[in-house]
Amino acid sequence: MAAPVIQIFGTKKCMDTKKAERWFKERGRKVQLVDLGEKGLSPGELKSVAARVGGMEALLDRDGKRYVDKGLKYSAPTGPRIEALLLDDPLLLRTPVVRVGKEATVGYRPEVWEGWTSS
Repeated sequence: MAAPVIQIFGTKKCMDTKKAERWFKERGRKVQLVDLGEKGLSPGELKSVAARVGGMEALLDRDGKRYVDKGLKYSAPTGPRIEALLLDDPLLLRTPVVRVGKEATVGYRPEVWEGWTSS
């Protein structure tokens, strides 16, 4: 049985996204890179990933330039507003978001991915 394809959501300029892609390719895993500048996560995908990584709050990049530029630093969105923001502007996501099957991580997490590739 073929190994499932690894989905990596990120941007071309994100160094952690590039590192994640390289990490999986070095281990012979097929990678599908999704550029968040072109396409975001669907509402179902977003909820599924959020459930795996600790909620919508964990997905919002509060340290990113885009967050500050949009004035969100002062409005400090919470709850359902975060989900709406992430669906409306996927570039507010912390990257990379990595999915395989029902598993997901946010950020560069090779210690977690190691368990995915050993099976």
